[in-house]
Amino acid sequence: MAWIAAGTSAGLAITAAIPPVFDAYATVVAPEGGADQQRHNRAMLALLDGQQARQPWWLGYLSTSADHLILPGTTMAALPKVRLYADWEYVLVEAGPRQAATWWRKPADTLPWWDDVLPDLMFPADRSWLVSRLCDDDWTCLGGPASLVASFLAHPDLQARPVHLREDATPPGHQAF
Repeated sequence: MAWIAAGTSAGLAITAAIPPVFDAYATVVAPEGGADQQRHNRAMLALLDGQQARQPWWLGYLSTSADHLILPGTTMAALPKVRLYADWEYVLVEAGPRQAATWWRKPADTLPWWDDVLPDLMFPADRSWLVSRLCDDDWTCLGGPASLVASFLAHPDLQARPVHLREDATPPGHQAF
C-alpha cells in the first residue's frame, strides 16, 4: 500500500486517489440513484479483468464502525486494516474480479442500491492499473494503460471522461467533499 500512500496527496487532482505512475487517467461516474448499477459494475469488471493474464487482485473497502463486509465467514471488524489517503482505514483483501462483484459492505441505514457498489479500491498484483473511489464521492478514479482508459471512455454503459494529472478530477456537475 506504500506505493499508493507515497503517490497521492490531498486535493482535487486525480492524484488525490491515484498515484502519478500510469499512462492515462479517467473518472467514471456512478449511475444516479443506483439506476443501472449492475450493468455499470459488470462493464467495469469486464474491462479490468480483460487487462492481463490471470493474477490476484487486491480489493479495499473503507472501514467504518457501521459497516459489515459480506464475505465468507467474517465481518469487517475481524479483518486487518491499512491506512490510506486522509488516514482512512481500509480492509484490504487479496481476491479477484468474481469476489469484487459479489462481496460488499452492508452499512446500517443505507440506500437499497448500496449492495451493488464495487470495492472502494481495486488493483491487480502487478499494479498495472488502480481504481479508487474516495469517501463521499459518487465517481471512481482510474489510472492505467492508455488502452484500458480508452476502453472505459468508449464503453456505452459507463459515463467516463479523461483526466489529466494537474486538472480537477471532479466530474462536471458533481461536488468533491
